[in-house]
Amino acid sequence: MSKSAVLPFETTLLVRDTCLCLHVQRAARALARRFDEALRPVGLTNGQFSLLMSLNRPNPASMGSVASLLAMDRTTLTAALKPLERRGLVAVTADPKDRRSRLMTLTPEGRSLLASAVPIWESTHARVEDLLTGSDPNGLRSNLRALS
Repeated sequence: MSKSAVLPFETTLLVRDTCLCLHVQRAARALARRFDEALRPVGLTNGQFSLLMSLNRPNPASMGSVASLLAMDRTTLTAALKPLERRGLVAVTADPKDRRSRLMTLTPEGRSLLASAVPIWESTHARVEDLLTGSDPNGLRSNLRALS
C-alpha cells in the first residue's frame, strides 16, 4: 500500500474561493430555495413551475424536447411529471404518429395554476435581479447559457 498523498489545505481554500462549479451550485441551490418558498402558496416547487412553463405552448410537447429544454434525462422528467399528472395539471398521452412516444399538455387546471404562479415568479425574479447590483443580468444569462 502506498503512502496517501498530502493535499495542502491551501488547495481546499483555492477551490472554495475560485471553483465556478461550486459557486454556480451554491447559487442554484439558494435560488431554488428562494423560488420554492415564493411558489409554496400555489403548491408548486421551482422545478414544477419550470416544467409547467415548458408545457405552455400551442402544441403538445414531446418528452425529448422538454427534457432537452430543462437539461434533464427522460427518466428524471418522467418522475417529475407523475405528481403533476396525479394533481390533474398535466396530461400525458401517446403520440398518434408513434405510439411508443409520449406527448405532454397542460390541462385547464394546469393552465390556471400556472397563470396564478406567474405573478409570483415575476415579483420574485425582479427581487433576485435587484440583488445583482453592479451586474448585468442579461450578461449573466448569456454566460450561463454558454456553459450549458
